[in-house]
Amino acid sequence: MKHFFETMFFTPQWYHYPLIVILAPLSLLYGTGMFIRRVLTSAKEFGLPIVSVGNLMVGGSGKTPFVIALASKFEGVTVISRGYGRLSRGLVEVSRNGEILVDVKQSGDEPMLMAQSLPKSSVIVSEDRHQAIALAKSQGAKLIILDDGFNRVEIKKYEILLEPASIKNYLPFPAGAFREFWFSKRVANTVLKEERDFERVVEIVDATERMVLLTAISNPQRLDRYLPQNVLAKMYLEDHAYFDEEAILNYVNKHEANSLLCTSKDKVKLDGIDIPLSEMKLKLTINNDIITKIESYIKGYKRER
Repeated sequence: MKHFFETMFFTPQWYHYPLIVILAPLSLLYGTGMFIRRVLTSAKEFGLPIVSVGNLMVGGSGKTPFVIALASKFEGVTVISRGYGRLSRGLVEVSRNGEILVDVKQSGDEPMLMAQSLPKSSVIVSEDRHQAIALAKSQGAKLIILDDGFNRVEIKKYEILLEPASIKNYLPFPAGAFREFWFSKRVANTVLKEERDFERVVEIVDATERMVLLTAISNPQRLDRYLPQNVLAKMYLEDHAYFDEEAILNYVNKHEANSLLCTSKDKVKLDGIDIPLSEMKLKLTINNDIITKIESYIKGYKRER
């Protein structure tokens, strides 16, 4: 069932369209509600530059590696995330100036990956972004990067919107994967399209002759284009799911694999598991003019203050 809806959202087939037509009126209502919310909400100023990296669609669009690549270019950065999939609630400091303060179950997989990848930055997770921004500001942050912040319409910020290389279903929930109507992208300061403005570079680290894939990401079929031929089997779990060591051992042994292949996002939840790991490391190459635009925004913000 999960695969059915993911396919309907991202690569719909002929048999999806009857359901899409049935759900379209609900999508219209949902999209209208989100549009009204965006129009009527006043954005609050927080007194320091804030850059949001987001998208209009659910699922992987490269937000996490983009945040990592962007944050690594600047000093005094605090990354703020909702922390989807974490087992904690409220505000949690994941890292402070590179020092990791909690485990992955408290942080969530993507914030932990960001914390491990950004040794000079801080990472905070919180359902209440305002509270997290206030804490970051009190700790001397010079720049806030909001992970998945496009729908945080109540926060005044520089908006970067990431688009996938191709889109086949433009409808909002529940008939499609869009969180708002597609034309909402016009409010973004910068719209970046994959393969035009940024590219994914995938490297398989510690590859072996016989590997099995394990991943808990949204729309996992998007990994297929990067998989080597010696991947014997694939195990897909719910996005952000945690792993059962016994089940993984049985999976690896069943296929007589030499190692377990996973993404970097998955790997942060596999520490301590006694299984050889091969890692799909994803990096984004970002055009220099994007960095220049952010630098101009920060300098302009300081001059206005």
